[in-house]
Amino acid sequence: MTAVQLRTELFREMSPLHDNETAMMKLIAYLKKLVIIQTEQANSTPREGWAAATKQAHEDGTDRLLIDEVFTEENYSTF
Repeated sequence: MTAVQLRTELFREMSPLHDNETAMMKLIAYLKKLVIIQTEQANSTPREGWAAATKQAHEDGTDRLLIDEVFTEENYSTF
């Protein structure tokens, strides 16, 4: 859907609330929260803080492999 179509659908869905002042106030408050969340997400970087977390994991020793890198019993004859 295009932005215009979505806007039309939004206003069509809101039409029953137009006469209910309390519902409209709640809707406006909710929309303001959505705008704040969207703005915060747009301003953040996906890998923010990863460098520090990786460095800390290395210092703590929690970045080790969970399994051995080389299997000791490699037997490919069964395949």
